[in-house]
Amino acid sequence: MDKLLTQASRLLVEVDLKPIQGDRLQPTGFADLGAAVYDRPDGTRMLLVESSQSVANRLEHAILLPGTARLDPDLVGLPYVLVKLEKKDAVSAETSSLFEAHRINSPFIIANDGFEQKFREATGYAKGQPLSWPKIAKGIFKLDPNSLLHGIFMANFEDGRIKIPRALTGFIEAENVREAHSGGVKNNPIDPSGTIRVVGYDKDVYGNVPYHRKEFVAARIRAYFNLDLALLRSYALEQPAIDLLTNLAFFKIRRFLNQGLRLRTACDLNVVGEPHITAPSGFCLPNEEDAKAAVLLAIKACAASNLFAVPPVTELETPVILKLKDQKQDASEATE
Repeated sequence: MDKLLTQASRLLVEVDLKPIQGDRLQPTGFADLGAAVYDRPDGTRMLLVESSQSVANRLEHAILLPGTARLDPDLVGLPYVLVKLEKKDAVSAETSSLFEAHRINSPFIIANDGFEQKFREATGYAKGQPLSWPKIAKGIFKLDPNSLLHGIFMANFEDGRIKIPRALTGFIEAENVREAHSGGVKNNPIDPSGTIRVVGYDKDVYGNVPYHRKEFVAARIRAYFNLDLALLRSYALEQPAIDLLTNLAFFKIRRFLNQGLRLRTACDLNVVGEPHITAPSGFCLPNEEDAKAAVLLAIKACAASNLFAVPPVTELETPVILKLKDQKQDASEATE
Protein backbone atom coordinates (compact mmCIF):
# COMPACT_ATOMS: atom_id res chain seq x y z
CA MET A 1 0.00 0.00 0.00
CA ASP A 2 1.11 3.57 -0.69
CA LYS A 3 2.95 4.98 2.34
CA LEU A 4 0.76 8.10 2.25
CA LEU A 5 -2.30 5.94 2.89
CA THR A 6 -0.78 4.04 5.80
CA GLN A 7 -0.35 7.31 7.68
CA ALA A 8 -3.67 8.92 6.76
CA SER A 9 -6.96 8.57 8.61
CA ARG A 10 -9.12 9.37 5.57
CA LEU A 11 -8.85 9.42 1.80
CA LEU A 12 -10.93 12.40 0.65
CA VAL A 13 -11.76 12.77 -3.05
CA GLU A 14 -13.59 15.59 -4.86
CA VAL A 15 -14.65 15.39 -8.50
CA ASP A 16 -16.14 18.19 -10.59
CA LEU A 17 -19.07 17.19 -12.79
CA LYS A 18 -21.27 18.84 -15.41
CA PRO A 19 -24.37 17.85 -17.41
CA ILE A 20 -23.31 15.94 -20.48
CA GLN A 21 -25.63 18.17 -22.55
CA GLY A 22 -27.13 21.55 -21.73
CA ASP A 23 -27.29 22.98 -18.22
CA ARG A 24 -30.25 21.37 -16.47
CA LEU A 25 -30.23 18.40 -14.12
CA GLN A 26 -32.86 16.42 -12.23
CA PRO A 27 -31.82 15.73 -8.61
CA THR A 28 -32.81 12.84 -6.43
CA GLY A 29 -36.23 13.25 -4.81
CA PHE A 30 -37.58 12.25 -1.42
CA ALA A 31 -41.12 11.33 -0.40
CA ASP A 32 -43.04 14.31 1.08
CA LEU A 33 -40.02 16.51 0.41
CA GLY A 34 -39.08 16.48 -3.25
CA ALA A 35 -35.66 17.89 -4.07
CA ALA A 36 -33.34 18.54 -1.12
CA VAL A 37 -32.56 22.25 -1.44
CA TYR A 38 -30.79 23.98 1.45
CA ASP A 39 -28.77 27.11 2.26
CA ARG A 40 -25.20 27.30 3.46
CA PRO A 41 -24.53 29.64 6.40
CA ASP A 42 -23.27 32.21 3.86
CA GLY A 43 -26.59 32.04 2.00
CA THR A 44 -25.43 30.00 -1.00
CA ARG A 45 -28.29 27.83 -2.29
CA MET A 46 -27.26 24.17 -2.41
CA LEU A 47 -28.86 21.05 -3.84
CA LEU A 48 -28.33 17.40 -2.95
CA VAL A 49 -28.06 15.75 -6.37
CA GLU A 50 -27.40 12.21 -5.12
CA SER A 51 -27.64 10.98 -1.53
CA SER A 52 -25.05 8.89 0.30
CA GLN A 53 -27.52 5.98 0.31
CA SER A 54 -27.93 6.10 -3.46
CA VAL A 55 -24.20 6.48 -4.16
CA ALA A 56 -23.51 3.49 -1.89
CA ASN A 57 -25.93 1.40 -3.95
CA ARG A 58 -24.33 2.55 -7.19
CA LEU A 59 -20.83 1.77 -5.91
CA GLU A 60 -21.98 -1.71 -4.93
CA HIS A 61 -23.56 -2.33 -8.33
CA ALA A 62 -20.33 -1.23 -10.04
CA ILE A 63 -18.92 -4.75 -9.66
CA LEU A 64 -22.02 -6.67 -10.74
CA LEU A 65 -22.37 -8.48 -14.04
CA PRO A 66 -25.00 -6.23 -15.69
CA GLY A 67 -28.55 -7.55 -15.41
CA THR A 68 -27.65 -10.15 -12.78
CA ALA A 69 -26.93 -10.50 -9.06
CA ARG A 70 -23.57 -12.13 -9.85
CA LEU A 71 -20.05 -10.77 -9.62
CA ASP A 72 -18.44 -9.24 -12.70
CA PRO A 73 -16.20 -12.00 -14.16
CA ASP A 74 -13.33 -9.46 -14.20
CA LEU A 75 -13.11 -9.88 -10.41
CA VAL A 76 -13.41 -13.66 -10.19
CA GLY A 77 -12.22 -15.03 -6.87
CA LEU A 78 -13.77 -12.26 -4.74
CA PRO A 79 -15.99 -13.85 -2.05
CA TYR A 80 -19.73 -13.23 -1.88
CA VAL A 81 -22.94 -15.13 -1.16
CA LEU A 82 -25.09 -16.28 -4.08
CA VAL A 83 -28.65 -17.38 -3.29
CA LYS A 84 -31.14 -19.35 -5.34
CA LEU A 85 -34.67 -18.68 -4.13
CA GLU A 86 -36.60 -21.95 -4.37
CA LYS A 87 -40.39 -21.86 -4.65
CA LYS A 88 -42.60 -24.85 -5.27
CA ASP A 89 -43.97 -24.99 -8.83
CA ALA A 90 -42.31 -21.69 -9.78
CA VAL A 91 -39.29 -20.46 -11.66
CA SER A 92 -36.40 -19.87 -9.29
CA ALA A 93 -34.76 -16.47 -8.96
CA GLU A 94 -31.28 -15.48 -7.86
CA THR A 95 -30.03 -12.83 -5.49
CA SER A 96 -26.76 -12.24 -3.71
CA SER A 97 -25.00 -10.31 -0.97
CA LEU A 98 -23.72 -7.98 -3.70
CA PHE A 99 -27.26 -7.24 -4.84
CA GLU A 100 -29.33 -7.18 -1.65
CA ALA A 101 -29.90 -3.81 0.04
CA HIS A 102 -28.68 -5.13 3.41
CA ARG A 103 -25.99 -7.44 2.04
CA ILE A 104 -25.52 -10.57 4.21
CA ASN A 105 -28.20 -9.31 6.61
CA SER A 106 -30.79 -10.00 3.91
CA PRO A 107 -33.36 -12.50 5.24
CA PHE A 108 -32.77 -14.55 2.07
CA ILE A 109 -29.20 -15.06 3.33
CA ILE A 110 -28.99 -14.87 7.12
CA ALA A 111 -32.29 -16.74 7.62
CA ASN A 112 -30.82 -19.69 5.74
CA ASP A 113 -30.00 -22.19 8.51
CA GLY A 114 -26.77 -23.36 6.91
CA PHE A 115 -25.45 -19.85 6.37
CA GLU A 116 -26.46 -18.65 9.82
CA GLN A 117 -24.30 -21.36 11.37
CA LYS A 118 -21.43 -20.58 8.99
CA PHE A 119 -21.67 -16.89 9.92
CA ARG A 120 -21.74 -17.72 13.63
CA GLU A 121 -18.59 -19.83 13.33
CA ALA A 122 -16.73 -17.33 11.14
CA THR A 123 -17.38 -14.36 13.45
CA GLY A 124 -17.12 -16.22 16.78
CA TYR A 125 -20.50 -14.88 17.84
CA ALA A 126 -21.84 -16.23 21.14
CA LYS A 127 -25.09 -15.06 22.65
CA GLY A 128 -24.61 -13.15 25.90
CA GLN A 129 -20.84 -12.91 25.39
CA PRO A 130 -18.73 -9.84 24.52
CA LEU A 131 -18.13 -9.33 20.81
CA SER A 132 -14.64 -9.68 19.37
CA TRP A 133 -14.68 -7.02 16.67
CA PRO A 134 -11.44 -8.13 14.98
CA LYS A 135 -12.83 -11.66 14.69
CA ILE A 136 -16.19 -10.35 13.46
CA ALA A 137 -14.45 -8.23 10.82
CA LYS A 138 -12.28 -11.18 9.79
CA GLY A 139 -15.35 -13.42 9.50
CA ILE A 140 -17.34 -10.91 7.44
CA PHE A 141 -14.32 -10.32 5.19
CA LYS A 142 -14.00 -14.07 4.68
CA LEU A 143 -17.59 -14.41 3.46
CA ASP A 144 -18.10 -11.07 1.69
CA PRO A 145 -15.52 -8.23 1.81
CA ASN A 146 -18.06 -5.83 0.28
CA SER A 147 -20.21 -6.09 3.41
CA LEU A 148 -17.22 -4.80 5.36
CA LEU A 149 -16.52 -2.00 2.89
CA HIS A 150 -20.12 -0.75 2.67
CA GLY A 151 -21.17 -1.46 6.24
CA ILE A 152 -23.73 -3.79 7.72
CA PHE A 153 -26.29 -3.89 10.52
CA MET A 154 -27.13 -7.51 11.37
CA ALA A 155 -30.64 -6.69 12.60
CA ASN A 156 -31.89 -10.08 11.40
CA PHE A 157 -29.26 -12.03 13.32
CA GLU A 158 -29.71 -12.85 17.02
CA ASP A 159 -29.85 -9.66 19.15
CA GLY A 160 -28.71 -7.26 16.41
CA ARG A 161 -25.47 -6.29 18.16
CA ILE A 162 -23.27 -6.62 15.08
CA LYS A 163 -23.07 -3.20 13.40
CA ILE A 164 -20.31 -2.19 10.99
CA PRO A 165 -20.37 1.40 9.66
CA ARG A 166 -19.61 2.23 6.03
CA ALA A 167 -15.93 2.61 5.29
CA LEU A 168 -16.63 4.05 1.83
CA THR A 169 -19.18 6.84 1.44
CA GLY A 170 -20.05 9.31 -1.29
CA PHE A 171 -22.58 11.94 -2.32
CA ILE A 172 -23.09 14.57 -5.03
CA GLU A 173 -23.95 18.22 -4.38
CA ALA A 174 -24.68 21.22 -6.61
CA GLU A 175 -23.71 24.77 -5.63
CA ASN A 176 -25.46 28.11 -6.27
CA VAL A 177 -28.55 26.50 -7.80
CA ARG A 178 -31.61 27.98 -9.50
CA GLU A 179 -34.87 26.29 -10.45
CA ALA A 180 -35.66 25.58 -14.09
CA HIS A 181 -39.44 25.17 -14.43
CA SER A 182 -41.04 23.43 -17.39
CA GLY A 183 -43.89 21.05 -18.04
CA GLY A 184 -45.60 18.76 -20.46
CA VAL A 185 -48.70 16.69 -21.10
CA LYS A 186 -49.46 13.01 -21.44
CA ASN A 187 -51.66 12.79 -24.50
CA ASN A 188 -54.48 10.36 -25.26
CA PRO A 189 -54.72 10.44 -29.06
CA ILE A 190 -57.99 8.44 -29.07
CA ASP A 191 -60.04 10.24 -26.43
CA PRO A 192 -58.56 13.33 -24.69
CA SER A 193 -61.54 13.48 -22.32
CA GLY A 194 -60.79 10.05 -20.88
CA THR A 195 -64.35 8.79 -21.07
CA ILE A 196 -63.43 5.69 -23.11
CA ARG A 197 -62.13 3.11 -20.65
CA VAL A 198 -61.14 -0.54 -20.57
CA VAL A 199 -63.71 -2.86 -19.02
CA GLY A 200 -62.56 -3.76 -15.50
CA TYR A 201 -59.85 -1.06 -15.34
CA ASP A 202 -61.33 2.20 -14.06
CA LYS A 203 -58.31 4.00 -12.65
CA ASP A 204 -57.87 7.69 -13.49
CA VAL A 205 -55.05 7.20 -15.97
CA TYR A 206 -57.01 8.05 -19.12
CA GLY A 207 -57.31 11.29 -21.09
CA ASN A 208 -54.81 14.13 -21.41
CA VAL A 209 -52.81 14.75 -18.23
CA PRO A 210 -50.75 17.96 -17.98
CA TYR A 211 -47.85 17.97 -15.51
CA HIS A 212 -45.30 20.35 -14.00
CA ARG A 213 -41.58 19.65 -14.05
CA LYS A 214 -38.86 21.25 -11.93
CA GLU A 215 -35.20 20.83 -12.78
CA PHE A 216 -32.17 22.84 -11.65
CA VAL A 217 -29.15 24.64 -13.03
CA ALA A 218 -26.00 25.06 -10.95
CA ALA A 219 -22.78 27.03 -10.95
CA ARG A 220 -20.93 23.90 -9.87
CA ILE A 221 -21.62 20.19 -9.39
CA ARG A 222 -19.26 18.07 -7.36
CA ALA A 223 -19.02 14.45 -6.21
CA TYR A 224 -17.38 13.64 -2.88
CA PHE A 225 -15.93 10.32 -1.71
CA ASN A 226 -14.58 9.42 1.74
CA LEU A 227 -12.65 6.22 2.46
CA ASP A 228 -12.18 5.74 6.21
CA LEU A 229 -8.69 4.25 6.33
CA ALA A 230 -8.50 4.44 10.12
CA LEU A 231 -11.68 2.38 10.41
CA LEU A 232 -10.27 -0.31 8.13
CA ARG A 233 -7.04 -0.46 10.14
CA SER A 234 -9.02 -0.73 13.39
CA TYR A 235 -10.27 -4.16 12.34
CA ALA A 236 -6.73 -5.60 12.71
CA LEU A 237 -6.99 -7.43 9.39
CA GLU A 238 -3.94 -8.83 7.68
CA GLN A 239 -2.28 -6.53 5.14
CA PRO A 240 -3.57 -8.36 2.03
CA ALA A 241 -7.14 -7.77 3.29
CA ILE A 242 -6.49 -4.05 3.81
CA ASP A 243 -4.93 -3.85 0.34
CA LEU A 244 -7.97 -5.54 -1.18
CA LEU A 245 -10.52 -3.28 0.53
CA THR A 246 -8.58 -0.14 -0.34
CA ASN A 247 -8.02 -0.97 -3.99
CA LEU A 248 -11.58 -2.26 -4.35
CA ALA A 249 -12.78 1.15 -3.14
CA PHE A 250 -10.56 2.86 -5.75
CA PHE A 251 -11.91 0.58 -8.47
CA LYS A 252 -15.54 1.21 -7.51
CA ILE A 253 -15.06 4.98 -7.44
CA ARG A 254 -13.39 4.96 -10.85
CA ARG A 255 -15.95 2.64 -12.43
CA PHE A 256 -18.82 4.72 -11.05
CA LEU A 257 -17.27 7.89 -12.48
CA ASN A 258 -16.57 6.21 -15.82
CA GLN A 259 -19.81 4.28 -16.29
CA GLY A 260 -22.41 5.19 -13.67
CA LEU A 261 -23.12 8.91 -13.95
CA ARG A 262 -26.40 8.61 -15.86
CA LEU A 263 -28.27 8.91 -12.58
CA ARG A 264 -31.70 9.55 -14.10
CA THR A 265 -33.26 10.28 -17.50
CA ALA A 266 -32.70 14.01 -16.97
CA CYS A 267 -29.51 13.72 -14.89
CA ASP A 268 -26.68 12.57 -17.12
CA LEU A 269 -23.33 13.87 -15.89
CA ASN A 270 -19.74 13.88 -17.06
CA VAL A 271 -16.43 14.22 -15.20
CA VAL A 272 -14.54 17.50 -15.59
CA GLY A 273 -10.79 16.99 -15.26
CA GLU A 274 -9.13 14.57 -12.84
CA PRO A 275 -10.35 13.76 -9.31
CA HIS A 276 -8.83 16.06 -6.68
CA ILE A 277 -7.43 14.43 -3.55
CA THR A 278 -7.84 16.77 -0.58
CA ALA A 279 -6.28 14.24 1.83
CA PRO A 280 -3.68 12.84 2.03
CA SER A 281 -1.79 15.50 0.13
CA GLY A 282 0.31 14.12 -2.72
CA PHE A 283 -1.70 10.93 -3.33
CA CYS A 284 -3.10 10.24 -6.83
CA LEU A 285 -6.18 8.10 -7.36
CA PRO A 286 -5.27 5.19 -9.70
CA ASN A 287 -7.21 4.86 -12.94
CA GLU A 288 -9.76 2.07 -13.37
CA GLU A 289 -7.43 -0.40 -15.09
CA ASP A 290 -4.63 0.05 -12.56
CA ALA A 291 -7.11 -0.26 -9.67
CA LYS A 292 -8.52 -3.46 -11.16
CA ALA A 293 -5.04 -4.93 -11.56
CA ALA A 294 -4.30 -4.12 -7.90
CA VAL A 295 -7.59 -5.74 -6.82
CA LEU A 296 -6.76 -8.93 -8.72
CA LEU A 297 -3.31 -9.10 -7.11
CA ALA A 298 -4.90 -8.58 -3.68
CA ILE A 299 -7.47 -11.31 -4.37
CA LYS A 300 -4.64 -13.77 -5.10
CA ALA A 301 -2.73 -12.69 -1.99
CA CYS A 302 -5.83 -13.08 0.23
CA ALA A 303 -6.59 -16.51 -1.21
CA ALA A 304 -2.98 -17.61 -0.66
CA SER A 305 -3.23 -16.42 2.96
CA ASN A 306 -6.47 -18.39 3.51
CA LEU A 307 -8.46 -15.22 4.22
CA PHE A 308 -11.36 -16.23 1.95
CA ALA A 309 -14.12 -18.82 2.22
CA VAL A 310 -13.49 -21.97 0.19
CA PRO A 311 -14.95 -21.87 -2.38
CA PRO A 312 -15.08 -18.05 -2.43
CA VAL A 313 -18.68 -18.02 -3.67
CA THR A 314 -20.96 -19.38 -0.94
CA GLU A 315 -23.96 -20.83 -2.78
CA LEU A 316 -27.25 -21.20 -0.91
CA GLU A 317 -30.70 -22.53 -1.71
CA THR A 318 -33.34 -20.71 0.32
CA PRO A 319 -36.98 -21.91 0.16
CA VAL A 320 -39.54 -19.11 -0.23
CA ILE A 321 -43.32 -18.78 -0.49
CA LEU A 322 -45.68 -16.13 -1.75
CA LYS A 323 -47.41 -14.44 1.16
CA LEU A 324 -50.74 -12.99 0.15
CA LYS A 325 -52.24 -9.97 1.86
CA ASP A 326 -53.72 -10.78 5.29
CA GLN A 327 -52.47 -14.36 4.99
CA LYS A 328 -50.44 -15.95 7.77
CA GLN A 329 -47.24 -17.69 6.70
CA ASP A 330 -47.08 -21.44 7.09
CA ALA A 331 -43.47 -22.60 7.14
CA SER A 332 -44.51 -26.05 5.93
CA GLU A 333 -45.61 -24.53 2.60
CA ALA A 334 -42.02 -23.70 1.74
CA THR A 335 -40.87 -27.31 1.88
CA GLU A 336 -43.87 -29.19 0.49
